[in-house]
Formats: sequence, structure tokens, C-alpha cells
Amino acid sequence: MPGKPSTVEVRRLEPSDERRGFRSGDADLDRFFHKYAGQNQFKHHLGTTYVAVSRGSIVGYATVSSCHIAADDLPTRTKKRLPRYPLPVLRLARLAVDENARGHGIGLALLRAVFIVAREMEQLAGCVGVLVDAKTGAVEFYRRLGCEEVEDVLEGECGSRPAPVPMFLPRVMIPRS
Repeated sequence: MPGKPSTVEVRRLEPSDERRGFRSGDADLDRFFHKYAGQNQFKHHLGTTYVAVSRGSIVGYATVSSCHIAADDLPTRTKKRLPRYPLPVLRLARLAVDENARGHGIGLALLRAVFIVAREMEQLAGCVGVLVDAKTGAVEFYRRLGCEEVEDVLEGECGSRPAPVPMFLPRVMIPRS
């Protein structure tokens, strides 16, 4: 899909969605999306993948799941106000944009959808914020959104693949729209 994407719809991944043509330029993100996103969502119910669709093609995706974090692992100003037991958070495990759709707000559109899920989770089951598994190259992007690095609470290092940088966006900083 060369050029600027037309309007983008963000919705949940559907079993019939064609994923094989998606290319983010990151082999790990692409492999997950092609092979495991559907399995994790429809078979194992481990998380949900949201896709950005433009002109009938998937131009980005974000995968989220519920999890918890210990209050002591949160940034100092956040943990002061919270109890000292495991706290519910929405985990943004993966976010990727197709190479041909970069620079057109696809990532931000996906993040808006993630923030809506976090607000819904807050009302339905509790949620103190969003925990992000940030790729090293995306740390500055998430920092600009207000995310802060947190203690090493995530796993994901595997051979030559570096571990994600855990970052946290507290509930009070999650945009309302």
C-alpha cells in the first residue's frame, strides 16, 4: 500500500483477516502477527490483537493482555498512592506498523484504541495503567507519551532478541479520547 493511507479503522483482529502480507521490518513482530496472534486470541484467549485497516489491508497492529505489577516496581510518584499488593494493568505487548504506512499516525491510532481498552478495563475489573513492552528503538516514542521506565518486570529476552524495556503510563495520564 504505497502512499498515505486513507481513513483507518481500528478494530479487533478477526479470524478471516489476511495477515501474511504485513511487513513491519521487524522479523519478531511479523512472525508473531503472522503465526501466533490469531492462536493467542481465538484459541488460547491470552490477549487481544487490534488491527488498523486501510483500503482493505492491515497496516498496523497492537496486542494487549491483562496482567499485574507489584506496586514497588512502579515509578516512585505513582506507587506512593497505591496499595502494596499486585495491581491490575493492561499490558501492551506488541505494536507494529507496516513499513509502507509509517508516518501517517497509524501507531497513534492503535494507541488510542489501547487507551480505550484500558479505560474500559478500569471500569470493568480495575486498571492502574498501561504497562508497555517497549522495543529499544521505541523508548523515546513512549517517553513522549508520558511513559516511564519501571523495574525489570518483563521477560522476553531470547537469544539475539533483546529484552523489551518495561515502561508504565499511569491511569491518570491515559488520554480520555
